[in-house]
Amino acid sequence: MAPKQKKKSSRGKKSPKPVLAASEDMEPVNMESMGHPEIYPLVLTTKTQEIFSCRIDEDVTDEQPYKLINKEDIFEDLRNRAAVSDFHPVKKIVQEYPGNELLLVYDRDFKYGLNFYLIGTEEGKESYLNPPEVPEEQEEYKEHIPEDVYIYKLPVSKPWVSLGSEKEIEEESVTESTKQITYMISRKRSEFGAPIKFSDQNASSVKDAYIECTAYPDKNFTLKQLEKDVGMQVIPQIKDISTQTKWTYPKNATTQYYPREFSEEEKETLKQSKPLVDFLNNASISVEIALQQNEIMNTFIDDWKYLAEEEGTFGDKTDTHLKEYQSFTDLHSPTEKMITCVSWHPTIYGLIAVSVAVRLSFEDRVHFSGKLLLQPSLILFWSFSDPIHPQLMLESPDDIFCFKFCPSDPNIIAGGCINGQIVMWDITAHADRIENIKAGGGRSKRATLKPMFLLEPESNKEAMYIRHCAVSSIENGHKKVITDIHWLSDTFEINRMGSVFENRSGICCQLVTCSADCTICFWDIRPQKLLTPQTTEKKKEESIEIPFDVPSTFLHLDLSWKPLTKVRLSKGETSLDHCPTKISLNEDHLLCKTQDKMLAQSKTEKAEEMNPYHNLESGMANLLKPIDDFCTKFFVGTEEGEVIYTDWKMEKDPETGRLMSKKPVSHHTVHDGTVHTIQRSPFYNDIILTVGGWNVAIWKEGVMTGPLLQSCCAPKRYTSGHWSLTRPGVFYIGREDGYIDIWDLLEKTHEPAQSQNICITMITYIKPWIFSSKQQFIAIADYYGTLHILEIPWTLSRPSTNEMASVNHYFEREVKHLEYVEQRKKIREQEKKEMELEMAKKKVEIAVPSHRALSSKRGHHVQVPASKKREESMHKVHLGSAFQDLNENRRGKEKEAPKGRNKW
Repeated sequence: MAPKQKKKSSRGKKSPKPVLAASEDMEPVNMESMGHPEIYPLVLTTKTQEIFSCRIDEDVTDEQPYKLINKEDIFEDLRNRAAVSDFHPVKKIVQEYPGNELLLVYDRDFKYGLNFYLIGTEEGKESYLNPPEVPEEQEEYKEHIPEDVYIYKLPVSKPWVSLGSEKEIEEESVTESTKQITYMISRKRSEFGAPIKFSDQNASSVKDAYIECTAYPDKNFTLKQLEKDVGMQVIPQIKDISTQTKWTYPKNATTQYYPREFSEEEKETLKQSKPLVDFLNNASISVEIALQQNEIMNTFIDDWKYLAEEEGTFGDKTDTHLKEYQSFTDLHSPTEKMITCVSWHPTIYGLIAVSVAVRLSFEDRVHFSGKLLLQPSLILFWSFSDPIHPQLMLESPDDIFCFKFCPSDPNIIAGGCINGQIVMWDITAHADRIENIKAGGGRSKRATLKPMFLLEPESNKEAMYIRHCAVSSIENGHKKVITDIHWLSDTFEINRMGSVFENRSGICCQLVTCSADCTICFWDIRPQKLLTPQTTEKKKEESIEIPFDVPSTFLHLDLSWKPLTKVRLSKGETSLDHCPTKISLNEDHLLCKTQDKMLAQSKTEKAEEMNPYHNLESGMANLLKPIDDFCTKFFVGTEEGEVIYTDWKMEKDPETGRLMSKKPVSHHTVHDGTVHTIQRSPFYNDIILTVGGWNVAIWKEGVMTGPLLQSCCAPKRYTSGHWSLTRPGVFYIGREDGYIDIWDLLEKTHEPAQSQNICITMITYIKPWIFSSKQQFIAIADYYGTLHILEIPWTLSRPSTNEMASVNHYFEREVKHLEYVEQRKKIREQEKKEMELEMAKKKVEIAVPSHRALSSKRGHHVQVPASKKREESMHKVHLGSAFQDLNENRRGKEKEAPKGRNKW
C-alpha cells in the first residue's frame, strides 16, 4: 500500500505535522507497568541495524539475542541523523547512563510490543547477562510438567503508549470552522393558539405577488475540492467473469457412466501398432529439441527490451524530440526578471541553481536605479522535490550575470555582477538543509529521483536568504558587467607575470573573469601578504562589524579584493581594445609526481574533516616550482563577433619597460554578432564550439587558418549553445524565437538535424546534465524567467558504436582541406604576380618596336646599348624559369590534394 499523502482540507486547515516531530518532546516510555522500569522498547530500522551491526538473524539470533553498543556510537548517530535516529526517543536515557556500553536485546516474540528493547540501568544489564541460578527443585518440577498441558496465564493490562496518532486523528477530523447563526422567531401573545386558515390566491390579481425563486450558484457557499486524500495500491487488474447457461424450464435428468478402460489384449495390440510407433518416433525429436532449448537459452527474456540494444541507426523522429519533464518559475518576485546563468550542483542530484536579473535596458536601469536598490539580487536553488519554493536564495549587491561552483568545495560559489564586482558565498553552514548524495560509490546503483531536501513542512515555505561573505573592490575591479567567470584548475597557479607554477595547496584558489571593459582579470582568493598580528581592540572592533549570519571564510577579501593581474586585448594599430564576452582556457592536467600525489591524497582526507577554505591566512607561497611546458594560450570571444587566440603571459615593453599583454596569435571575424558561447568539447580538448550572431563555428586549436566548420545564416539569431555530454558529434543551439537547433555531425553538417520549439521568447542559457546511464536532462532558461527541464531521448544520449572515431575522422579531413585551400591561395598569388610581370614585359616589347619604326621613318638610326640587351635577355631567362617552377609546383600540389570531402 502506497503511503497516503497528507492533504489540506477544504476548510483551510493547516496540514498536520509529522509524528516524529511530535515525539521529540515526549518522555521515554518504559515497562514500569509490567514490573520492568529499566526496559525501554525501541523500533530499529534496517538502516540502523546495519550501522550498529545488530541485524536480525545474522548478528542477533535466538542463541545470542543481545548486543552491547558503545554510548559514543549512539551519540555519533544522534549527531548525524538528529530526529531521524531510532535512538532519539531514548536520548535522555543514553545521556544519563553511567556506563560506557548499553545492552540492546532483540525481542523476537514482541513481548514488550516492539522488535528491540534497551536496558537503561547497570543492574538490569548485569541481571540479564548473569541470570540467577534456578533451584534444582523447580527445575525438576518443570521437567515433570507434560508438554501437552495448557497453562493458563492471566492477561496483564498494558498502559496505552502514545506515539502521536491521536493528534493525527484530531487533525484529520472535520470540525465546524464557521460560526453558527441563531434565528429567533416571535409573534404576539394574543395570536398563540389562534386557528390558521390557508387559502389560494391569484398571483396576477395582486401586484408583486408572484416571485420566481430560480436556482443559482452562490459563490459564498461554493466549495472547490482542491485536494483529495486517496489511498492507492499498485496491483494487477483482476477481472472475475462468470457465465451461466439459460435454464428455460426445469427438468429432472440423471446420467450414470463408468470409465472406459482398455483390456490387456487391446493394450498389447496398441503397443505393437505401427501408427503409434511412428508418432512417438516423430514427436520424440521435437520434444528433445524443446528440452535442450530450455536448458540453453532463457525463454522468459524480454525480446522487445533488447531488440534495439545494438541498433546502429539514429531512430525514428518520434524518439528524437526533447520531452518536457519539469519547469521552475519564481512566483514570489515582484518584478519581471530573466535567467542569466544556470549551473547544476556538482554533487547533489536533482538540485539546480539559476541567477536572475531585471529585464531592463541600460537607460531604464539608470532611470529606476533607486527602486532597484530596494529589491534583492538573487541566485535561486531549485529542487525537483519542490517546483514552487526555492530552497536557498543567495543575495548579492547587484544582478549576477555569471557564477560557478568551486571544483574543490561545492559549498563555495563565485559570481560576477553587472557593476563589475565579484561576489563570494559560503553555504557550508546551511549544508544540514540538504542531503548530500555524492556521485560514485556513495550513491545507490539504481538511481531514482527523490527529494533532495529534508525540510520541515513549515520551514520549506520560508525564504532562506544567505548573504555573501565577500565582495571585490569596486575601484580596482572591472568597470562594466562581468560576462564570464571560471575557476583555475587545482593543479597549477599563476603569478603577476602570468607564469605558471605548481599548486601545492591542492585546492582551487584562483579565478579568471572577463568583462566588456576590454580586460581579462585573474584573481587569487588567498591574502597577497602574510597577515600581521592585530591587537585585541582591533579584533573586537572587526568582530562587532561582522553580522552573525555571515561566515568569516573570505573576510580578508571583503571590499579590498584586487585582481592579481589584468590582460588587455589590444587591436594593435589603433588605441582601441577588444571587448571580450566569453573565454575558454586549456584544461590539460599535468602528471604529478608520486610524492605530490600522496600529498594531495592526504590533503583531500583532511578536507573531509575540515573545510580547506577556512585556513587561507597563510597567504601565497613564495617558493613554487615553475611549469615550463604549460600552454598559456586561450580562446576569447568578443562583442564584435571575433574569435581571438591569445596568450595571458605578460611581456615587458622595450621602450617603457612596463608589463603589457602580448599580441593575439590569431584573429578571425566569423560571427556577425556578439559571441555568446565559446566551449571546448568534452571529448576533444582541442575542439572548440563558438556561437554568436546568426551562425555557428567549430575550431581546432593549433589551426590558425580558420574554422573547421562554419554554418550558413540561420533564420533567427543564436543566443546560446552547449556540447552534448555523451555524444561527440551532437550540440544544442538556442535561438531568440524560443527554438532549439539540434546539430548531429554524423547525420548533417550543413544544417541542424532537427529543430524544436521550447518557449515563446528568447533562450538565454542551455545546460545539459547526466542523471544516470539511462536518463539525461537538459536545462533551458528563457528571457521570461522560466527554467525548463527536458528529458533527452535515447537517440541523442546514447552514442553509436564508432561515433568517436567517425567524428575525429571528420575533423581531420577538414584540417587537411584547410591546408589544401591555403596552399592553393599561395599558388594563385604567385600566378597573379607572374601574370603581372608578363603583361609588363609585353608592354615593353610593344613600345620598343614602335619607337624603332618611328625613328627609321625619320631617317635616324637608334642603337640600343649592350647593357640594355643583356638586361632584357636576363629578364627572359628569369621569367622562363619561374613559369617552369610554377608548373612543377602545381602538378605536385594537385597530386597531394585530398580527393574526398564533405561539401559545405
